[in-house]
Amino acid sequence: MVVVGGGAAGFFGAITCAENNRKAKVILFEKTNKLLAKVRISGGGRCNVTHHCLNPNQLIQFYPRGGKFLKQPFKEFGAQETVAWFQQRGVRLHTEPDGRMFPDTNDSATIVNCLMSGANKAGVKVETSISVNKIVPLRAPDQPGEFELQLSDGKALFAHKVLVTTGGGPKIENYQWLQSLGLAIQEPVPSLFTFNVPRSPFQELAGVAVPKVKVKIAGQNLENEGPLLITHWGFSGPAILKLSAWGARVLQQLKYHFTILINWVPEHTEESLRAFLLQHRHDYSRRTVAAHPLFNLPHRLWKAILDLASINDQVKWSDLPAKNQNKLLEHLLRSPFEVRGKTTFKDEFVTCGGLDLNGINPKTMESKQFPGLYFAGEILDIDGITGGFNFQAAWTTAYLAGKAMAL
Repeated sequence: MVVVGGGAAGFFGAITCAENNRKAKVILFEKTNKLLAKVRISGGGRCNVTHHCLNPNQLIQFYPRGGKFLKQPFKEFGAQETVAWFQQRGVRLHTEPDGRMFPDTNDSATIVNCLMSGANKAGVKVETSISVNKIVPLRAPDQPGEFELQLSDGKALFAHKVLVTTGGGPKIENYQWLQSLGLAIQEPVPSLFTFNVPRSPFQELAGVAVPKVKVKIAGQNLENEGPLLITHWGFSGPAILKLSAWGARVLQQLKYHFTILINWVPEHTEESLRAFLLQHRHDYSRRTVAAHPLFNLPHRLWKAILDLASINDQVKWSDLPAKNQNKLLEHLLRSPFEVRGKTTFKDEFVTCGGLDLNGINPKTMESKQFPGLYFAGEILDIDGITGGFNFQAAWTTAYLAGKAMAL
């Protein structure tokens, strides 16, 4: 049994296979000298293992692509089973207010060590700095067959079953070796990226965070709500990252050139906001507009929004012209920003696209075209929003693949 890829899915699949078939010889190949690289840096070095969403029907709602495919797999091995799997190996997880789950140590090394130890105890042989360049089926596609693996060191290896967990990537070239087998690939494009706004009037506010905003793509039926972070290059935070995931293909078609509208007060309608401002103006007529930020907005951000509405620091609420009050209302509900490009962090990169799910058996993660060839993790056309969902998809698909390989 061969596992290709030394990431989360690779290790999880290898361990599952070896533990379910003690007689099997399981070898894992990683093309670099770094094992579990994404696990190490995930969640700011804490590793966001999964999300505390224990209902499979609800869990699939967090996947822009692949949710329907994952419905049955999550019923067999979902978030609850993931928590139990790690707990049985001495790793306890805790849940944060937003539902993300981390090891109690808040250290990704805990997860890395758990997986490395698990592979060692199960007898998995790990080979680094060796890549599998080609997989050659040795029998007809309609028969359970064996495979020849051509390795980067010039050697060839014969395997009864193969699990591919080589991750995603933004270039179709990453999938050519699979396309050469005749496997269908959905075009890979970036997901979970931040928005670059080169002409942003908020560049000096880098580091300012807002707990809840609503962001909409102008002219598209795409919007998302959540925390936002102002950066020196534009905007980041869950609201932006989730929006980029749901709109991955649309934004790629727009060549990452579009306008976003930020609603800084999503709890208000235009009518309720207008009534609030009128009442506030009446109650605090002698107070300067800039003195006390409304809606718990950071002071620097409030001042920047006032600048957009052409309201100076000294004007009092009683002296605020109606046109400026209307501009303030407009910018609180719909501040426009011109996005020119994206920023992805390659180590934490997530791909929209990959191996077409129509060719995969959701019960086993086995190729319908090549029995004995399995796939798990980001190489599949599955991606979730931020919050532990991509790791959960990796654990689930790898577990099912490893279990099926062990038979």
